[in-house]
Amino acid sequence: MTNMKNEVVDAFKATLRGPVLQPGDPGYDDARAIWNAMIDKRPALIVRCAGTADVVSSVNFARENGLPLAVRGGGHNIAGSALCEDGLVIDLSGMRDVHVDPRMRLAWVGGGALLSDVDHETQSCGLAVPLGINSTTGTAGLTLGGGFGWLTRMHGLAVDNLVGAEVVTADGKRHWASVQDEPDLFWAIRGGGGNFGVVTLFQFALHPVGPDVTAGLVVFPAAQAREVMRNYRDFVDALPDDLSVWAVLRQAPPLPFLAADVHGTNIVALAFFSPRPPDEVAPMLEQVRGFGAALGEHVGAMPYEAWQKAFDPLLAPGARNYWKSHNFTHLSDDAIDVVLRYAGAAPTAHCEIFLGLVGGKANTLPPDATAYPHRNVQFAMNVHGRWTDPADDGKVITWAREFFGAASPYAAGSVYINFLTQDEAARIHEAYGPNYARLVAIKQRYDPDNLFRFNHNIRPDA
Repeated sequence: MTNMKNEVVDAFKATLRGPVLQPGDPGYDDARAIWNAMIDKRPALIVRCAGTADVVSSVNFARENGLPLAVRGGGHNIAGSALCEDGLVIDLSGMRDVHVDPRMRLAWVGGGALLSDVDHETQSCGLAVPLGINSTTGTAGLTLGGGFGWLTRMHGLAVDNLVGAEVVTADGKRHWASVQDEPDLFWAIRGGGGNFGVVTLFQFALHPVGPDVTAGLVVFPAAQAREVMRNYRDFVDALPDDLSVWAVLRQAPPLPFLAADVHGTNIVALAFFSPRPPDEVAPMLEQVRGFGAALGEHVGAMPYEAWQKAFDPLLAPGARNYWKSHNFTHLSDDAIDVVLRYAGAAPTAHCEIFLGLVGGKANTLPPDATAYPHRNVQFAMNVHGRWTDPADDGKVITWAREFFGAASPYAAGSVYINFLTQDEAARIHEAYGPNYARLVAIKQRYDPDNLFRFNHNIRPDA
């Protein structure tokens, strides 16, 4: 890229509606900053696409000039693959339009839309897409990796609710992928990540949700963690699909419903969610309260949009992040003991271990229904290393890796692709399992030269 003549770049710019940022331009450093502050890359060109035509031009320019090519949706991915060094970044962050058809219960979502954009538009109609749990997450990256959250047990994964998508492939062609149109491509993008093209538009099925739901936290002290976690494990085995409870182990943030002397102490927080009103889930909430002697709770009716933003302060951009993850089909007593041991040794106040409850509707499909294969997983566990001082890199990364190793004997041997860091390329087979060979074949068809390789890469020559 550094040897490319200015007139070549200028000719490329003339094909675009959106602006192009280069090193030294105003706004360039802001445009290359992403959620994980550990990622510091300097692309040669950042194309802030105004529409699909800009994406087509950018794909063609990168391919024809042999440039590294990365794709940025919301810029929230832990691995930092939204950027590349000295190459071209297709930045979709300006393509955030969301259109809802309440009669058909469908939503059309731009490739740069955040979860907050989708929730805002769909909730105005009392509808929702099963997406994630943090409103600043990009819809594209979350969906292309599978996508699970509070509605998953009731309505499946994000990919299970994807009806169709516009995809720009490595040859610069636009495709509409659905069950009827290019079904292999449609199958692959439902969990296969950004390996097959740039998804500029998603079409989702919607479900009646809200505007109010029942949600909140019940917080227990770490001294009761073993009893609480074993009770929790047994409780979720018999949960109805319209109830989800996640477990988070960390130091207590300054939540207003907790006494001041609890702030900064080790806790187990159980995040309770149901789309049903409080009176209908009161008996189940009472069971959760009985897991131990709670330090405090805040559970009740609240807008679904508000609950989707509840964890945003703990996941704000600008911090350094390093994750390690396992899937579990069951939490044994030994697995719980490992979780408790490492949660109690978290190296910073912002580190945490969470167990996201999956199951329910997500596990009713066969493993080959979509590229996402993990249809037997009950918990997606994430070791979330988070800190601000680069001097803490070593101790946080070591903590996360050691916990990962200690938990491995009790895990399912699979992993959620969206939780993989940039140093975990060797786990690509764990992420796709029995679907890997079919994904390679589809990659050979749509991207034989591996133009889309800045991701958890499925190599066409694998």
